[in-house]
Amino acid sequence: MQFNQILQMIDWWAFVPMLVAVVLGGVIGAERELHRKAAGLRTNILICMGAALFVLVARGFQDESAATRIIQGVITGVGFIGAGALIHSQLNVHGLTTAATIWLVTGIGVACGMQQYEIAVAATVLGLITLVALNPLDRKINRPQNGGQEQSQGSKE
Repeated sequence: MQFNQILQMIDWWAFVPMLVAVVLGGVIGAERELHRKAAGLRTNILICMGAALFVLVARGFQDESAATRIIQGVITGVGFIGAGALIHSQLNVHGLTTAATIWLVTGIGVACGMQQYEIAVAATVLGLITLVALNPLDRKINRPQNGGQEQSQGSKE
């Protein structure tokens, strides 16, 4: 099979939303990867593209309620992935930003699947601003007050 034949077989109606989802999910994923977070580039791309894919499939149904249920399932199901990113240790919970990012990237993917690219781009830009620009402020607010050393909480074992 030649490359021209492959290009003719591609359903561009479905390919473009997934391609946009890959790019936008990749932008968020690159930021997470640069900060060495568990859900990095590939994870965020796959979540965003998967959400777009489910919405594209849902849009193929004649019954609008079936499509709505699929989208609701995507939103609910991604909560399990986000919950898996949370780590509870002693008095702290880690991974909240990663879980929230997974949820955001899912929303971006849903917007791409609905071909609402302006909303998807706006959410990506605002998400990136939140992750990058607010990071120094977050560190300043959450800096330990005792000279950088944590107080001992005692043994919890």
